[in-house]
Amino acid sequence: MTEFEVIGTTVGPVQENSFLFWREGSGKAIMIDPGDEPDRLMRPLAERGLDLEAILLTHCHFDHIGAVAPVARATGAPVYCPELEVQILADVMTYVPWDGIGPYESYDADHLVKGGDHLTLAGLEIDVLFTPGHSPGHVTYSIPEAHVLFSGDVLFQGSVGRVDLPGGDWDTLLESIRTLIPTHPAETRVFPGHMGATTLGAELETNPFLTEIPR
Repeated sequence: MTEFEVIGTTVGPVQENSFLFWREGSGKAIMIDPGDEPDRLMRPLAERGLDLEAILLTHCHFDHIGAVAPVARATGAPVYCPELEVQILADVMTYVPWDGIGPYESYDADHLVKGGDHLTLAGLEIDVLFTPGHSPGHVTYSIPEAHVLFSGDVLFQGSVGRVDLPGGDWDTLLESIRTLIPTHPAETRVFPGHMGATTLGAELETNPFLTEIPR
């Protein structure tokens, strides 16, 4: 049976989760949403003898992209950015809403992604799902073989992403979550941008924010 490994590291002033994911024995990994503290995020690569093949971004709020530039520069890994938010990555500090955050380094994305794209990286088959609502260009990364979703700030353990930031919309967010249900089994593991890991089934059963979604 194929085994997959994941390491989550919580970083930065708003406790964002960055993930390293790989197929056991492949020697190559992907990193999702390197938000801050690049040295901490890269340490497991050296400890496990992994090469970073790609950096995937779910969206471009500062807490998810603050370490993109240093990680990309140190590893040579290309950055895959949602096409609707590429301008934020290219000018990070202009979009930081609060004083005292950063400074973070901007980065010009190597590749743009949108819903419906399919990526083959580090021996993994990855579907890109368009899941706006928290931010206009938000995407979720699905790895069907591993039954895994990297949900960014769409779906959390017991909660959902906030919609009071520019481009946020409650109905759009709920519709994005609803689209995940028919194509992913209940046991699908959800690795969110904040708080703990969960499963899609657990959230459908217990998450109070999902009561408006038709079953």
